[in-house]
Amino acid sequence: MKLSNLSGQLGKFLDMPDVLPPVESWNPQLSGDMDMRICSNGAWLHEGDEIKREKLVRLFSTILKREDDDYFLVTPVEKWRISVEDQPFVVVLMEVINQGNPSQIIRMITNTGDEIELNHKNPMITDEHEAPKVLIRGNMYARLSRNVFYQLADLAFEKNGCFWVLSDSCEFAIDNEKD
Repeated sequence: MKLSNLSGQLGKFLDMPDVLPPVESWNPQLSGDMDMRICSNGAWLHEGDEIKREKLVRLFSTILKREDDDYFLVTPVEKWRISVEDQPFVVVLMEVINQGNPSQIIRMITNTGDEIELNHKNPMITDEHEAPKVLIRGNMYARLSRNVFYQLADLAFEKNGCFWVLSDSCEFAIDNEKD
């Protein structure tokens, strides 16, 4: 089953735009800090209450921007700093195309509907938490859900004392590399 079919069956990302706003070109002055937080499990909170409308979360995620270690919701005229506990996105689904072949590709989808292929443009790296994360867009990453991590572990092969997965002719470590 294709990943997009599965996400559509879940009903999470219907009627959402495919093209993201050009937030990288929007640079208004800081409007202030907003009492909004993205939790490590991917939940979005506003003034302590979880935002349960998935389309609203998706909308906010499309105007999210990272500058250095800070995250902002931006429009052409406003810029509000928000808090992010770990990473702003969580990979919740994955599929493997051509599994076991050199042309194997791993496709992933985040909790906010971003779809990527694991490759040199969207690499997976390990960080100081020794946990893998995947570049989604604009220097913003997604942490892997436990289920997705276990799916990747099933695909892994060992090389030089590290476990790796192959996608789009690139090898990615799923455990912390010791350089």
